Amino acid sequence: MTHHDQDFAQRRAGAAAPPPFEFRVKGRRLVSTDTQPVDLATVNGLKTGEIIAGALPFEDSHPARLWRGMVQEKPDITSPMLPDYRWILRTEPEGTDYIRAVQQAVGQMQASNLQKVVLARTLLARADRNIDLPALLTRLAADENATAFLVQLSAQTWLVGATPELLVETSGRTIRSFPLAGSLPRQADAQADRTAEKSLQASVKDLHEHRFVVEHIMDTLAPHCTDLRAPDGTATTSTRTMWHLGTRIAGVLKADGPSSLELAQLLHPTPAVCGVPRAAAMDVIRRSEPVRRDYYAGCVGWCDGRGDGAWHVSIRCAEVSGRDARLYAGAGIVAQSDPQSELVETRAKFGALLAALGCEITVHKDI
Repeated sequence: MTHHDQDFAQRRAGAAAPPPFEFRVKGRRLVSTDTQPVDLATVNGLKTGEIIAGALPFEDSHPARLWRGMVQEKPDITSPMLPDYRWILRTEPEGTDYIRAVQQAVGQMQASNLQKVVLARTLLARADRNIDLPALLTRLAADENATAFLVQLSAQTWLVGATPELLVETSGRTIRSFPLAGSLPRQADAQADRTAEKSLQASVKDLHEHRFVVEHIMDTLAPHCTDLRAPDGTATTSTRTMWHLGTRIAGVLKADGPSSLELAQLLHPTPAVCGVPRAAAMDVIRRSEPVRRDYYAGCVGWCDGRGDGAWHVSIRCAEVSGRDARLYAGAGIVAQSDPQSELVETRAKFGALLAALGCEITVHKDI
């Protein structure tokens, strides 16, 4: 029995806890039906109506966290009240260290073949009592432009978040992807918010950053498709806290095409969470980030026995254990990046989860 197997055995013997996974998306609820983890090969033996779902890590050095489950088309979801927590916050790395890492990455781009790298930082939030995970998930699911998710990582640790980014979705031979790269914080004033959107649409830096991701996805999916198209131009999409550049890619899979799970593994990690070229970016990430990503910037999603399913990039998320939540946020760094602006972007990306936790970012401007 592995260490992780022991963790899950202890969970089953302990007090009641949320299901090992739960997803909320567009009025549907995907939920686990078993407390025993399964491996990637389980998808080949699924019965009609069954799915496997969970989380894939950022790097293969961590195991996938998958369970059997089912889809509830019209779930009966209660909306528990979130307790009024008191919080202690600490960032890793601190803002000044993050700025220094961005400066070093930009300097490396001027002296090597590195073209883009995504650098993340974390925010450790400690509450005065255990965090109510079902209530947190319900609050995150209120954003209709995001997929809310909760996945058990170990006996006491859960990955929870609300991601706006679709890595890949298949239904029959239809395939879709909606990559996001290039972001700006939203503004409280309506006119200022429209100005921010237009600024993002015109940003040479952000359009350049976005193009890396679209090219990677098109190049990776093309050999498995009879038709694959990306629209001319780049659109914007928004969550409650951020504007993003996005491209809606769609196509037709070959008759013997891979499953949604296999496609997710082929695509991941995209330049939206890693960089270009991948190996050089990964080296910078490992040297620059003091906290391992684990399941942040991995994938969360599901796949059924026919291969149909949807996998999302696990951003806007936190690892929660008891009263501790470690939030993650990253920014895409290219040669034109301004370090202070990238720091501000990560701060804004923390905002959605902090608000869901009842910890308003305006009270903690120094993060």
